[in-house]
Amino acid sequence: MLIEIILFFFLGLFFGTLAGLIPGIHINLIGAALVSLSISALVEVNTIYLVVFIVSMSISQTFIDFIPGIFLGCPDTDTALSTLPGHKLLKEGKGYEAVMLCSYGCLYGGLILVILIIPLILLIPKIYSAMIFLIPYLLILVSLWLVFSEKKKIQAASAFLISGILGLLVFNVFDNPENSLLPLLTGLFGSSMLLISIKNKIVIPPQKITEPRIRKMRPLISSAIVSPLSIVLPAIGSSQIAIIGSSIAKTDDKGFLFLLGSINLLAMSFSFLALYLISKTRTGSAAAINDILKLTPEIFALIIITIIFSVLLSFFISKFLVKNISQIITSFSYTKISVSVLIFLIIMISIFSGALGLVIFVIATFTGVYIILMDVRKTNMMGCLILPTIILYLF
Repeated sequence: MLIEIILFFFLGLFFGTLAGLIPGIHINLIGAALVSLSISALVEVNTIYLVVFIVSMSISQTFIDFIPGIFLGCPDTDTALSTLPGHKLLKEGKGYEAVMLCSYGCLYGGLILVILIIPLILLIPKIYSAMIFLIPYLLILVSLWLVFSEKKKIQAASAFLISGILGLLVFNVFDNPENSLLPLLTGLFGSSMLLISIKNKIVIPPQKITEPRIRKMRPLISSAIVSPLSIVLPAIGSSQIAIIGSSIAKTDDKGFLFLLGSINLLAMSFSFLALYLISKTRTGSAAAINDILKLTPEIFALIIITIIFSVLLSFFISKFLVKNISQIITSFSYTKISVSVLIFLIIMISIFSGALGLVIFVIATFTGVYIILMDVRKTNMMGCLILPTIILYLF
């Protein structure tokens, strides 16, 4: 059994790395596909092995996602905030440093997980049961925080409402709302940025391989304080939590990338904790595990062990990949890469979401472009998930 667990662990690392490097392949999509396969093709596979596979894949993708997010400008919802400070460093020839700041954040996020896991196991069930009726109001407070932390508050509020209304319309079009996430989020956060990159004809300068130096204590304390929000609040991703955390930590761009990496890792890890403690699925990975089996204390302990080893190995995988990509990225036309990625995303949407998905993808893409041109944070576009969730809980 141990040999099989190790095998599925490394398979998870491999597929998580591959998925992280390919824009548009979100963990929610892989989780849904894996659940479908477990019912048919993988029916003979021990579900414990599948859990190890899902967890190691999720953690490795959390690390690797920052590479296309920074080098290609095609992030997913969790790494969307890395594009602005990451692109600043990329244009200065410090793309390697930008990705490694995120990777070091993920690495230290694993340390915070080890420190917080026992206290959270003791506290979360009591806190959640006492505050469940407050969830929509807390989501409203978080939304107001996101808007009022912007310099252009009216534009930020408009961006939040526009994307929120789009989310409401889209979720009412699909019979299964989960099918709408791929075209909606890929359009808002991926292809919109690619179109702008193509229009601006960005040229990447030669990249330097320099290790980042940063004061870690303040962003680490901040991420430890705010990341548990991902357990109790639905529709709040690591990007929104990072905005709150940066307000507490008062970090510069480099500190923010480190903070975002830490919170991303903790948000993914805490999704398994939320499933274990309060039976809530905050990520596609947790939802996939929930569909496969019921968590027991022994399986949850295996998940934590898998996370720890995945964090350690994924850090070195990320370091190896970004070092090599930094050295060859200038050999390619950034515009051609962006066009190729955009074509790939269109094909992905066509396969998994059909004609209706393509329509939503186009609308979401131009909505994303419009909001980006407002010169506000892209995280305001998470109104597409937050506003429908608020309405769901209130009504």
